[in-house]
Amino acid sequence: MIAIIDYDAGNIKSVEKAIQYLGEEAVVTRDREVILSADGVILPGVGAFGDAMGRLHEYGLVEVIHECVAKKIPFLGICLGLQLLFESSEESPGVAGLGVLEGKIVRLPAESGLKIPHIGWNNLKFPRKGKLFEGVPEDSYVYFVHSYYLQAKDPAIVAATTEYGATVHASVEKENVFACQYHPEKSSAVGLKMLENFIKLTK
Repeated sequence: MIAIIDYDAGNIKSVEKAIQYLGEEAVVTRDREVILSADGVILPGVGAFGDAMGRLHEYGLVEVIHECVAKKIPFLGICLGLQLLFESSEESPGVAGLGVLEGKIVRLPAESGLKIPHIGWNNLKFPRKGKLFEGVPEDSYVYFVHSYYLQAKDPAIVAATTEYGATVHASVEKENVFACQYHPEKSSAVGLKMLENFIKLTK
């Protein structure tokens, strides 16, 4: 069973449907016991960093997420869910992130002349091909919707990058923690393959 953390984030339903499509039970919940007994946990998200952290605190989910990570339960952050795993974001100055991983979230550079938010398909490069990308060719296209991007402190955790006015750390992997800036649940067969790879890690 995959627990999808419910903190009123935007893309929960599409993540749930994708997991179910792959034949795995998905439970949308904020119940501590359900989350900690899951085979894998997903933190989805669309919206503002500060608001999201506020809701995670309100629902008592910050401690639960840290417990999941400590218990080595396979954990996947998607879009805003990736950003929340890090220490801070320029979107919400003074708001501390979960701090599960080291790094900061910064705004996409306006001087690039590219449209912000970045909405659309971009290809991935694999500086270090992670477990999510088994059977996924380099330069596969995935779907992004974001105005801020990750700068991870440790380049060794970066499994995929893309270029959009800057080198975007598009996916990270450290031990049992995985995260994607893009939306695998909206990235057609390629994205489903990544979710399938995550599910395999929970077995």
